Amino acid sequence: MDRRAAKSAYLIRLAGREVEYRFVRRRRRTLGLTVDADGLKISAPLRAPWRDIEGFVREKERWILAKLEEWSVAPRPLRLRGESGERLPLFGESVELHVRPGPVRLEGGTLGIPGLGALVAWLKSTALQALTPRAAHFAALLGQPAPRVSLSNARTQWGVCTEGGAIRLSWRLVHIDPSLADYVVAHESAHLIELNHSRRFWALVERLYPGWQEARERLELTGAALPILRGTK
Repeated sequence: MDRRAAKSAYLIRLAGREVEYRFVRRRRRTLGLTVDADGLKISAPLRAPWRDIEGFVREKERWILAKLEEWSVAPRPLRLRGESGERLPLFGESVELHVRPGPVRLEGGTLGIPGLGALVAWLKSTALQALTPRAAHFAALLGQPAPRVSLSNARTQWGVCTEGGAIRLSWRLVHIDPSLADYVVAHESAHLIELNHSRRFWALVERLYPGWQEARERLELTGAALPILRGTK
């Protein structure tokens, strides 16, 4: 395993290709790999020997290269100014913005808006209306009362479930296919019972949303391509 540093990253040769990666040691029990828009990251327990880390990475070589390829061709987010002719994803479908006076109105594949501020407010309201009943649905499947649902401005954290049983969801879920947003809501609803990521928790997620592993991977790629609306965080 090549541990030469390349500026702030390390280098590893995989199938004849030099790949940059980030490496961290943490208080954890197992080795972990993530591949996202920032590339490969390897996480290891504090005392894990390099031979074990190398063996783990070699076992995952094909997966790592495949994921790096996926991210290399993934679309990058567009910065929207709220102007006529721009296109915006809404519930997984592309709509065209048309600036005109009056309230925000969706007509077919056109979304009429008076300006960017009104658009963002409408998207947040629409997200809350769509996501709240889904949280109630998944909570009911677990025998739980409907949770209080609110919105966050997060771009990288889709949802949070508090110890008090409230759920906060990113309003940007309004951009993606509802079936994919359901994974996020199901995930947070499972936290109503298991406020952790134990095996029991993932069993609950599987019960609520079979095939969640594929959805989680799709969500990473989808989320990285969501538009950035000027003036929003």
